[in-house]
Amino acid sequence: MPSFKNAMEIFKLLDKSNCRACGEKTCLAFAGAVYQGRKKIQGCPKLDQAALVQFSDSIGNGRDFSEQNRDDDLEILKNEICNLDLAAAAERVGADFSGSRLTLKVLGKDFSVDSKGRFSADIHINSWVSIPFYDYIHYGKGLPVTGNWLSFRELKDGQERYPLFQKRCEAPLKQVADTYTNLFDDLVHIFGGKQVEKQFQSDISVVLHPLPRVPIMICYWLPEDGLNSSLNVFFDDTADKNLSIGSIFSLGSGLSQMFEKLARRHGFPEVLSASSLEI
Repeated sequence: MPSFKNAMEIFKLLDKSNCRACGEKTCLAFAGAVYQGRKKIQGCPKLDQAALVQFSDSIGNGRDFSEQNRDDDLEILKNEICNLDLAAAAERVGADFSGSRLTLKVLGKDFSVDSKGRFSADIHINSWVSIPFYDYIHYGKGLPVTGNWLSFRELKDGQERYPLFQKRCEAPLKQVADTYTNLFDDLVHIFGGKQVEKQFQSDISVVLHPLPRVPIMICYWLPEDGLNSSLNVFFDDTADKNLSIGSIFSLGSGLSQMFEKLARRHGFPEVLSASSLEI
């Protein structure tokens, strides 16, 4: 089955009548919803049946933006590191440089890269961290944190990706917080999080630092007086200048996956140990 690089490739399959039978205002909006996984291609009643049979299994599967060409992107970033002045990069992004290695904190843990693009850490590292790590070093402007918080949709190019971000990051984090509220609170502290004064009148407000100048604030509201619980994730208003929106998405969705995995594995804070951590 073919893979699609963008929503326009899906749009080309549609009749472009903007009939709205799919529930979207335009065919282009529907193509974007399919590409982001919010709708299935079968939702178009006018789609040519031959196209439906050929492509229905290959699109609309909720594919994460961070999963596209992940291995290729990682190799490209590694090669670019080889041509980078790591000492200058360390000064720019708030990292340490010693013995030809750049080292910075990722969720409170030391991660390093050398002049050949070789990555090292004390614990296992997944691509949801490694790609943003390289991205941050190579392209980040290193702007200081301002303390002004924005939602993902308010960041540059975040609006159209927010529905999938909510599905892949905020919704799973909320489920963890609902099910293991105490464990959720402990987890954020294990990863170098800091409890802050209640933000936006939330019950739990914690700031994590997946990268030194890309903090993430998680705000959780407990259910109360017949109202459901809620959870939102916020970023410093410099986040989209210190990191690409794709890497910000990757950090948020990867963080939620990690919390889900640890919550399922343990369920109780007393059995959680540093040796079980996997980033």
